Amino acid sequence: MISSDPKQVKAICFDRIHIPDQRRLEVAKKNGAYKFLPTVFKEFDSARIVDEVKTSGIRGRGGAGFPTGLKWSFVPRNTGKPTYLLCNADEGEPGTFKDRDIMRFDPHLLIEGMIMAGFALDVHDAYIYIRGEFLHEANVLNEAVREAYAANLLGEHILGTDFSMNLTVHRGAGAYICGEETALIESLEGKPGRPRFKPPFPAVEGFYRCPTVVNNVETLSTIPAILEYGGEWHAKIGVTNNTGMKIFSVSGHVNKPGNYEVPMGTPLKTLIEEYCGGLQHGSVPRAIIPGGSSSPWLTADQYDIPLTFDDLAKAGSMLGSGAIIIMDETADVLAVARRLAHFYAHESCGQCTPCREGTGWIEHVLSRIERGQGQPGDMDVLTDAAKHMAGRTICALADGAAGPVLSVIRLFPEVVQAGIVEKAA
Repeated sequence: MISSDPKQVKAICFDRIHIPDQRRLEVAKKNGAYKFLPTVFKEFDSARIVDEVKTSGIRGRGGAGFPTGLKWSFVPRNTGKPTYLLCNADEGEPGTFKDRDIMRFDPHLLIEGMIMAGFALDVHDAYIYIRGEFLHEANVLNEAVREAYAANLLGEHILGTDFSMNLTVHRGAGAYICGEETALIESLEGKPGRPRFKPPFPAVEGFYRCPTVVNNVETLSTIPAILEYGGEWHAKIGVTNNTGMKIFSVSGHVNKPGNYEVPMGTPLKTLIEEYCGGLQHGSVPRAIIPGGSSSPWLTADQYDIPLTFDDLAKAGSMLGSGAIIIMDETADVLAVARRLAHFYAHESCGQCTPCREGTGWIEHVLSRIERGQGQPGDMDVLTDAAKHMAGRTICALADGAAGPVLSVIRLFPEVVQAGIVEKAA
């Protein structure tokens, strides 16, 4: 069970995932699920819940890192329109596989977090938008939702209170872009998943043009612990402005890839050496993708960087979804960049010209360089194309596409240059 002493906390979202059959309501309740929910209904009101979440300092675990309590406080009240709560369970960022473990092993933790968030925001209809490929996880969630309805944890007058909330699991159709909150909303409305211009932001005008809060699976799954043990308790875990625990999905050339929940601020080297068993070959990585495929790469001299939103931003990268991909000296960094370019070209929704045209052009140029058929000036072409994409589109997919190519050119120019055929004199 989670310790009331913040210094002793080993896990929050992953505290119970190793318990057999934890996905079943009967087992989950024996291990503490929903035990604090009656207290929330009886002793908390909306303002107190939002204040506790603000005090906790939790920042969104989906990638952007925006303070959750602040996001909730933006929701207008008494507008005459319903407020919606959407759980972003799309998890399409390459290298990320943490949310699916919460959903398939401890789905009632997520549901409990959504009930508490819904109560705080006066939500009566909530949705879990899950990645279309997660068929097993969707089935587990749907069964957990059915159990929750049967136990009066969802539906009308939950646990005999005046609060009612319905919850629907909605499978997406396999579009990476629907991990962006406004594209998710468009898709949930039955339209093509394409991002909207902001403002207005979803908190003011989102699902069906009503106030809407979109939170990540990991974020919502942390809410029950924050309310039970208090915002100050959560704020003492991790470091200043980067509080709480964080799940990191580690893959690549490590001995023990997998999901690891550690305090925010844990050094990258500590995570890799002490939790993941070190690198498969060699003592230091050649390159590191610290926050999912869209984050700019790090090198061996940054191996000890603290894993926080702020430290990675200062280093010119980002924490993102917490997906860490380690590449040792055997990695073909050019092939990695080309493969990621292919992914972004395939996943671009085509709405914005710089992204629609730029992602395909970057893949084309990187592909010919990888074949050893690069042309003089290709590095300049790639750099120019990437820089004219980043920051010039409705959403950040173009920025994500620019990251790998700019990283490989900046960190490994000799590798790129080796694939360029010089013109004969």
